[in-house]
This record gives sequence, structure tokens and C-alpha cells, in this order.
Amino acid sequence: MSASNGVLVKVQAVEKSFRRGSEQIHVLSGLNLEVPKGEFLALMGPSGSGKSTLLNLIGGLDRPTGGTVAVAGERIDNMSDRQLAAWRSRHIGLVFQFYNLMPVLTAERNVELPLLLTHLSKAERRQHVKTALSVVGLNDRSGHYPRQLSGGEQQRVGIARAIVTDPTILLCDEPTGDLDRKSGDEILGLLQALNREHGKTIVMVTHDTHASVRASRTVYLNKGQLFASKPED
Repeated sequence: MSASNGVLVKVQAVEKSFRRGSEQIHVLSGLNLEVPKGEFLALMGPSGSGKSTLLNLIGGLDRPTGGTVAVAGERIDNMSDRQLAAWRSRHIGLVFQFYNLMPVLTAERNVELPLLLTHLSKAERRQHVKTALSVVGLNDRSGHYPRQLSGGEQQRVGIARAIVTDPTILLCDEPTGDLDRKSGDEILGLLQALNREHGKTIVMVTHDTHASVRASRTVYLNKGQLFASKPED
């Protein structure tokens, strides 16, 4: 399968269910989604609607029960675990709500972590890290540990770590959920800049309408279904 018409992510007829004891829990039901290359898409919906599940399917962190998921022209729903791991290292940058930084490593060492899986030399890794930290405005904090950084700075380090491999797509799960409004606005501005100035395709899960308005498009998940506008309660 090859990418066509500028569509980067293509989710078709996706089902996702989990078993809880004897009960089958249906999270996603026949879901279809296309994300064009260069889009900044916000996924909204109530808790338990399947937002993070869909994000994980796009990122190859989980597999659908049915249907297909293609990213950058590659079917990822039928890849082996080993193939998926290699694919994620090339294509996916992840930004988390709680940063997920290693407390014993400096900012620059945290950012370098994804590069340790590549064949880059030490000097090349350092240059990539310097570039990523420069993009997020933290070159002067590269030697600081997470405990020495504010929440907003820690999230910037998380974003630098996500972009250091120049991934095809950035997947952000509530990236401002643990930040105050000012820090959150700064992070959203940074994501917009990555999208507009660096051409990064971004899919962001958020419950905050203040965050979603920064995206170029918002879709809503409710009861396993996808809607172009917020469904009535």
C-alpha cells in the first residue's frame, strides 16, 4: 500500500475491544479516519471514549481487533512486534502528559535516548540533540536535570526528545494536561510552530477546548464513533 493524495494516516473500519472477565468491552466501532500530511489534528471526547486507544493504534503501540491502520503508506496493523519497534523508531515521536523524563539524566541525555537505537556516531547524536533543544528554546538548559526544570521546560524537553529523530508524525497525549495555562499556551505555541514552520504532522489528544482551537482540525470521539462536530450529550 502506498500513500496517496497526501494522506499520511489512514484508519479504515477499525474495531477495538477488550475483555474484562466474561464481558467484552467495545472501545472503537468501525472507525474511519484520514489525516493529511502536514495537518495538526485534535482528538476530543469524554473520558473513556477511546481517544488514547486511537492514538496508540496510529503509533503502533497497540493493535486493532479488526480493520486496518496505515501510516506513511505502510500497513502497521499486521506487522510483527519487531517490525513495529523498528517502524516506530523511524516514524513516531511521542509526547506525554507527564513528560516521562529520566530523573537521573540531564535534559540533553534525555533527548538523546531515542538516538541510541540508531547508527549515528556520538558526534552526530550530539548535533541532533543540540538542534532539537534549539528548536524548543532550551539550549541554555541542556545540562539541567528534570528536577531543576519547570513543568513547561520539562515538557519542552519531552518535545525535543520526540522530534530528535525527525519523525514522520508527532503523537501528543494531553500534552498540556499537567501544566498551568501560561505554560500550556507556550507548549501549544511550540506545537503550532512545529506544524507550520517545520511541517510536522501532529495528532493531539486533549480534553481542553482551549488547546483544540490551536489545531487546524478537531474531531470528536464518543461511544467508539468519530464525529466532525461535538455530538449532543
